[in-house]
Amino acid sequence: MRVPAGTAPDGAVPEAPAADPSVLAGAAATRGRRAAPPAGGSARGPGARTPSHRPDAGAERSRTVRGDTAGGADRASRSGRGAAWAELLRLPALFTVPGDALAGAAAAGVRPGPRTLLAIGSSLSLYAAGMALNDWADRAEDAAERPHRPIPSGRVRPAAALTAAGALTGAGLALAAGAGRPALAVATPLAATVWAYDLKLKHSPAGPVAMATARGLDLLLGAAAGGGTRGGIKGATRIGTKGGAWGGIRAALPSAALLGSHTLAVTAVSRRETTGGSVAAPLAALATTGALARLAGHRRTRLPAGRGAAAAPGLPGPGPDGSPPRAGGLLAAALAAAYAATAARPCFHAALNPSPQLTQRAVGGGIRATIPLQAALAARSGATTTSLLVAALAPAGRVFARRAGLRKVSIT
Repeated sequence: MRVPAGTAPDGAVPEAPAADPSVLAGAAATRGRRAAPPAGGSARGPGARTPSHRPDAGAERSRTVRGDTAGGADRASRSGRGAAWAELLRLPALFTVPGDALAGAAAAGVRPGPRTLLAIGSSLSLYAAGMALNDWADRAEDAAERPHRPIPSGRVRPAAALTAAGALTGAGLALAAGAGRPALAVATPLAATVWAYDLKLKHSPAGPVAMATARGLDLLLGAAAGGGTRGGIKGATRIGTKGGAWGGIRAALPSAALLGSHTLAVTAVSRRETTGGSVAAPLAALATTGALARLAGHRRTRLPAGRGAAAAPGLPGPGPDGSPPRAGGLLAAALAAAYAATAARPCFHAALNPSPQLTQRAVGGGIRATIPLQAALAARSGATTTSLLVAALAPAGRVFARRAGLRKVSIT
């Protein structure tokens, strides 16, 4: 058995040895020398400063730590609120919006300008308003099916979401008014369509059609804001007979129809993203993707740009940025192929196995494919520079989504 140190084998504590008197006397003398201050000086020695009446260092450090903790909590709270609003407004999906106005301007035959920027701002505001209103209208359904979303999880108050939707709608209409009366004339039914979809039409058979209409109007907003001048230069020929802007809207109708068809197919798939089980919707989206890729990959025929144009009517002419026809056609074909590759594969998987997870992937692929489709439509109209600018939004959106931690984006 081990015996604790300092204990006798029989359990008794041994007596301490007697201290040597000489050792005790030396220790006392040493303590006396340490305690007695030198003559004419203090105990701290010559030149020592008298200690100031500072608070206890430990208490000060404690208060500092508590202050840092409180500041960190405030920063974390603000960061959490910002992340909740970013999720509510679907910020990664906002990268799919500027391409609408840019493709519309290209279809109208104009270079992007200040009014196009106003149209882009209007589109972004109305899109974000639709996202906030969507979650406000679906807050009861999301509480059962998507409790992680900002409103049912309690991270965003319903009243705040509804207020944001109204404010963003007003901002969108104001920006459209700054781009001109034709732009406001397009933005007004666009805003009405967004509110009608979220509040009434979303769960009706007309829901996908309403969403497609909104996306098509968004492209026409860019055409209306462009002014409708070919080439975007002074003295350029006006399109149409009732003014440049209205002629530009008519010229952009085919591109708006193609973009709206894609949105219709993606929205039809998204209606079953929480339950799955639909094979028809992914198959229809797959067929739509193939048809749109074929149409977007062929460059439009363009009438002569001016009275002195050398091109014959009906043949491809130079685009708004002066790009040669062959270069624009090759770029349109490449971007159309990128669109098909982005949208078709997840739709094919969802058709083979219509589970909720694969259906959600098909919806995400359709949202991401919007950007290469917009770029292909711009290239199809001959706007090579604009199409490259739109195409650059795709990697920018992926980087933003990865850094913000918002990779899963839904339109429902």
